[in-house]
Amino acid sequence: MSRRAVIFDVDGVLVDSYGAHYEAWNRVGRRAGRPIGEDTFASLFGRRNREILRLLWGDVLTEAQAEELGQWKEVQYREVLLADFRPMDGAAELVDALKAAGFLLAVGSSGPPENVRIALEGLGRTHLFDATVTGADVRAGKPDPEVFLKASAKLGVEPHSSAVVEDSTAGIEAARRAGMAPIALVGTAAREALAQAGATLVVDSLRDLSPEVVRRLIEGEAGR
Repeated sequence: MSRRAVIFDVDGVLVDSYGAHYEAWNRVGRRAGRPIGEDTFASLFGRRNREILRLLWGDVLTEAQAEELGQWKEVQYREVLLADFRPMDGAAELVDALKAAGFLLAVGSSGPPENVRIALEGLGRTHLFDATVTGADVRAGKPDPEVFLKASAKLGVEPHSSAVVEDSTAGIEAARRAGMAPIALVGTAAREALAQAGATLVVDSLRDLSPEVVRRLIEGEAGR
């Protein structure tokens, strides 16, 4: 039997980073003189900084200004996150169970490498991941499937033999477009929105997942 793989998003899946990102973007808004409401932030969560800045402020920012503001935002984010690191409930246990069951594991995140490193170190599970793809490795952000396709290629696994665990509608769409089994975790987005984005399974907690559940979903995707 060919190897199976699970690719995890980081923010809102492995680490409860919503509050830290929201605070960081609030600081960006205050610095730019344009406050960011939570509804607006929630609709953009999971996308790359440059894309968020373009959607928020259009062409007002130059390329250089957008790059500098995006980097400043990440510094703020790491400062907030490290002050109160919060792993997602059940994340460490699910990673352990999948690895013990023989799954290959990867990260597919739109975030910078430093953010991913902090998250995996905070979980104490860096050594269990076989591949990592971050925003620095891709040209297109989610919902483009590039990040997940690169992760499966690094693992040496066919896309249809992979599942993705995501919390954003953009991430679910990216997984679906990659030909992988999209598993959605409720939190950042509502259950209905995640289902409409194409999630094969929507769960309220990572504790609702197990190696057997994930294996059945992958086999169902491969059989389509």
